[in-house]
Amino acid sequence: MNIITADFLCSNSDYRKCPAADKPEFAFIGRSNVGKSSLINMVTNRKGLAKTSGSPGKTQLINHFLINTAWYLVDLPGYGYAKITRTIREKWELMIRDYLQKRENLLCTMVLIDARLEPQVIDLEFLQWMGINQIPFCILFTKADKLTKNELASSLSRYRKKLLDAWEELPPIFVTSAEKGTGKTEVLDYLDQLVKEHS
Repeated sequence: MNIITADFLCSNSDYRKCPAADKPEFAFIGRSNVGKSSLINMVTNRKGLAKTSGSPGKTQLINHFLINTAWYLVDLPGYGYAKITRTIREKWELMIRDYLQKRENLLCTMVLIDARLEPQVIDLEFLQWMGINQIPFCILFTKADKLTKNELASSLSRYRKKLLDAWEELPPIFVTSAEKGTGKTEVLDYLDQLVKEHS
């Protein structure tokens, strides 16, 4: 798939105010500061499409982008640590849960995980919640360029082993680097496949 057009549409705090559910939709989510905005910009080949920040908690709303006038890409707030109050964090979590469970045209959620880290409880709990609620997802490991090949292989192996403690079958897994462009073709091909299956 080639990204020809990528346009920001709107930001909302309620899934019911999102654009009409008339096109396939893919959401991107991850722990705060996982490199989500950079990855979205890399995948869409648009440097400033999603706003990047060095501090967690930059994305605070459900952000819709129209890709190739054919499908929606959604940038969701990060979960986990961010310099916000508990009340606001709980409000975000409710907004995200409502969107993920009730947005009827959502085909797949791309869950971003930092490849450099040991399996984090917050990520594992989020994946478990996705599974329990039968929300289709895949895993995108980010910042792969920060590791050597051996370190990356070791990290992925640890994660797969940890996931298989709770899962009989693993979701699709992609290795990415926003800096190097790693994984761009594979992710876009996967999205293209899902769009075609949906049509």
